[in-house]
Amino acid sequence: MNRNNPNRRKNPMEKVSMNTLKLWALCLCLTLTSPVYAQEKEHDDHEGEENSAIEMTADEQRSAGIVVEPITERSLSETIRVPGEVMINAYRSTRVTPRITAQVVARHVRLGEEVKIGQPLVTLSSVEMATAQGALIVADREWQRVKSLGKQTVSERRYTEAQVAQQQALAAVIAYGMTDTQAAALVKTGDASKATGAFDLLAPQAGTVLQDNFIVGELIEPGRVLIDISDESVMWVEAQTVPSGLVRFDTGTEARVSLDGQNWLSGTLIQRHHQLNETTRTQGLRIEVENVDDRLHPGQFVEVEIVTGKRAPVLAIPSAAVTMIEGTATVFKLEGDNEFHAETIDTGPTMGDWIEVRGGLAAGDTVAIAGVFHLKSLMLKSSLGEGHAH
Repeated sequence: MNRNNPNRRKNPMEKVSMNTLKLWALCLCLTLTSPVYAQEKEHDDHEGEENSAIEMTADEQRSAGIVVEPITERSLSETIRVPGEVMINAYRSTRVTPRITAQVVARHVRLGEEVKIGQPLVTLSSVEMATAQGALIVADREWQRVKSLGKQTVSERRYTEAQVAQQQALAAVIAYGMTDTQAAALVKTGDASKATGAFDLLAPQAGTVLQDNFIVGELIEPGRVLIDISDESVMWVEAQTVPSGLVRFDTGTEARVSLDGQNWLSGTLIQRHHQLNETTRTQGLRIEVENVDDRLHPGQFVEVEIVTGKRAPVLAIPSAAVTMIEGTATVFKLEGDNEFHAETIDTGPTMGDWIEVRGGLAAGDTVAIAGVFHLKSLMLKSSLGEGHAH
């Protein structure tokens, strides 16, 4: 047969030989390209590791407001939140009122001013006071004369009457608004010209002037409130909650209040009202709060958080340390002195400002608890190809 005949059929052995050659050629190509692929993959992996780390010196961390803290186990409290309103502490407040009809002669303090105990607040003048002051001077002079003569010279009745008259006259000026010191000073002078009817109302306590609703020259009736003074270092917060939720609350229960839901002031439950609000059918709780930095003022609405129970210690971090990246809870863990790594964590319930950590971190790990947004921004910039984060 002619081997050059194009129509002839190929020998099966020739087909096997051709396939073998093709297979060897393919293997050779793969062998030559594998090192290149491996190098590229290793480079990509290394670049990913670099991009996942954020390097910052201690000075850079301080400038960016980044604060780190090791995480530990802690007892998280179970709480409820209810609305509340800031009130003055009635146990630390005083209302200054005249006891007789009097005219305002002078004002010595103004609204919002801090006053000390015994400080003059307002000067008043009264016809009744003038009469009482004059009677005191006369009665005291008579008593001093009779006392100097003694019981052997005057009758016992006259002696007693003079003494009683002096005491009654003294009691009258004090009841009208003079203090013991002011009355004693008037008596000591013995000068009838001093019985003008003018007298000062003094601050019965230290605190802030919350009300001074009067005008100089105004005629004031007895019982009219001239000045309210309150010690605002400790305030009350009145909270409202349904009665069924109060069975777990006792006096002394821990609480806290906030104006913005982020910054909190510690307090203590001191009272439960025994009468329901007729309109809302809620029961009132009174929280006593240390007014740090004078942040609370009467009439402000606040959020109240009250502890209802405590759980066994669990690993927890501040809520501010957690950020969401691609829908996953993430923290920035510090490794070494200046390298932050984004770590995905498994979280449990949030209680107050703390979040339980169920996985992804261990006790003693150090994470950023402030400046987290800045770290997240640096990481996102790095992932977008703007260079490594340093």
